[in-house]
Amino acid sequence: MFGFKLNRRRALLGAAAIVAAASLSQPAAAITPAEIKAKGKLVVGIQGDNPPWGFVTSAGKQDGFDAEMGALFAKELGVEVEFVPLEVNNRIPALTSGRVDILFATMAMLPDRAKAVQFSQPYNANAIVLIGPKDKSIKTNDDMAGLTISVAKGAAQDTQVTKNAPPTATIRRYDGDAASVQALASGQVDALGGNIFYLDRVEKAVPGKFENKLEFQKLYNGACTRLGEKEINVAVNEFIDKIKANGELKKIYDKWMKVPVPEFPKSLEGIPFTAK
Repeated sequence: MFGFKLNRRRALLGAAAIVAAASLSQPAAAITPAEIKAKGKLVVGIQGDNPPWGFVTSAGKQDGFDAEMGALFAKELGVEVEFVPLEVNNRIPALTSGRVDILFATMAMLPDRAKAVQFSQPYNANAIVLIGPKDKSIKTNDDMAGLTISVAKGAAQDTQVTKNAPPTATIRRYDGDAASVQALASGQVDALGGNIFYLDRVEKAVPGKFENKLEFQKLYNGACTRLGEKEINVAVNEFIDKIKANGELKKIYDKWMKVPVPEFPKSLEGIPFTAK
């Protein structure tokens, strides 16, 4: 009898564990603009240490290109904004788990990512590059032979450097952009995989020593919401259309990117801009 009770208890505990695990794996419930307005706050996932995109000032304020985008979208919805600083690897999990409502987090628009999140139309253009010493000739992928190259683990630059570097190159993957930049500045690596705006950070750390060498890929950044969240996807796309038309996007570009607002594509293969 005791054995039966023990087995029954184990079975019940096992069933409870399965239910709990299943609930943890479930995607977050859809959130709408109306629900965001009701709670009075938009929770924005952003990169916490990747200027000019997102970073914390000495006064403790989140700032940068994406920070202004997130704050402006919150204003459009008529709510306060709360920023959640994220590393490269936990951006998508933070969104899909419901920790944040939306990502303005330097999210390069890639087909694999579009299977996990819903992209908006693009609001920024970027390129993935290799940064290396000015006194070293690096004109082709083969010239990366023998180099030790730092990248932010899981980022677009990780993918591109891994794809293009010859087998004799050593790729060191760091937890985030700041660590990969610091590895170059401190001499731990020979070169750095990043985007076109990394060089400004490198230049501030070690002036006059490095330059952009190779361009691997042109990219566009979009805001990300969860798959199937149609209403907020419509809202963010309408918001981007609005700030393109009224000059607000140009103001943000002038302040942070210091280049003209580019022409954005109407579509990208494998990356829908509208939720189904």
